Amino acid sequence: MSNQFSKEERVAFENILEGFNDALVMSKNVTIERLDQVEMERSNNVLWRPMPYIMASYDGTDATANFKNVTQLSVPMTIGFKKHVPWSMSATELRDAVQEGRIGDGAKQRIATDINIATLNVAANQGTLFVKRTSAASGFDDIAQCDAIFNEQGIPQNDRYIALNTRDYNNMASNLATSTRSFGNATSDQALRQAYVGNVASFETYKLDYGVRKTAAAGGAGITINTLVAGANFYAPRATSVSVTGETSNVDNRFQTVTVSSTANVAAGDAFTIANCEAVHHIAKTSTGQLKTFRVMQVLTGTTMVISPPIISGQGGTAAEIQYQNCTFTATASNAAIVFLNTVTASINPFWQKDAIGILPGRLALPTDGGLAVIRGSTDQGLEVAMSKQTDINTLLTFYRVDCHFGVVNKQPQMTGVIMFGQT
Repeated sequence: MSNQFSKEERVAFENILEGFNDALVMSKNVTIERLDQVEMERSNNVLWRPMPYIMASYDGTDATANFKNVTQLSVPMTIGFKKHVPWSMSATELRDAVQEGRIGDGAKQRIATDINIATLNVAANQGTLFVKRTSAASGFDDIAQCDAIFNEQGIPQNDRYIALNTRDYNNMASNLATSTRSFGNATSDQALRQAYVGNVASFETYKLDYGVRKTAAAGGAGITINTLVAGANFYAPRATSVSVTGETSNVDNRFQTVTVSSTANVAAGDAFTIANCEAVHHIAKTSTGQLKTFRVMQVLTGTTMVISPPIISGQGGTAAEIQYQNCTFTATASNAAIVFLNTVTASINPFWQKDAIGILPGRLALPTDGGLAVIRGSTDQGLEVAMSKQTDINTLLTFYRVDCHFGVVNKQPQMTGVIMFGQT
């Protein structure tokens, strides 16, 4: 039969899958969303996933005035990445199966890196819990701040991860190697000999050989926001919205457009606090006493920008605001100061709870009756990898490609954060 894979090609592909399983560090620490591929195609590769309810409780036995509507929030998940690595080999080059295997290794490394970078970017750019450290990474005290901000806001205490760029990670390992230095101490020995940190302050730590850097915020110190009720910068969550044509559609409640005095020099990714706006525990609704942190997602005009998370302060008094309140104002003003936190250009180190980020495996329907030979496989994470080949009878060139179709979603930005070191 024509266009059949040789044994050497099958072995090469099996090695590619082994490489994917070994290299996907980030994807092993997030959830995998199992989706119906037919349903995804019919919905333009977008699926809305309901979020857990947060309910309100009241004092006393009389519930007459407490029966309120319940709002269920949902998040859109999209399979938006289509990555492929193509190459060609001549009839003479194919005599050396070793070279074919080496090229396959290169294809594996490239797509594995693409998947890891996509996951890292989502975590780093959409994480809203911001931990600012004024000195270089030093060890326990740094990660303990991530633990504190998680605990104060009610983030589950299991499956917590932090990914640090190599220099910050090694600084922490140095701290462990010296502060606990004694012969036979496993923690100290591993830190000294392998630059290994491990589990610290309830977080499993991972070292990145690439990362995301964020430039220093350039927004002026005089930028303010109106936090009075009349300023209408508070957010009321909604399950759906109705367009002017009468159509009903779901609402993505992870983001909010706010009006500020100026957006001059403000950039996406900037982190900031608002004067007198304190974070609350998401279940108990008690104030943490710490300022709530926000991230800029997009600058729209000279006075409007999209932020995450929304300012759900309960100022509107709706049932949905009571359910999903995430902050409270100890005082309000027409010109509350915005203070930017990323004051020095540095690497972003994301930390997250596993359920906050999801990878969506996709599938490409490659026809085997159209002149292609196709072989498929899945990684441990459920990501499908397809390898196909086709030979040109005119040139005797054989064309190969390795494809992977996937998506990454930050389902809950308030369960994802970043820590930056060396900030003034």
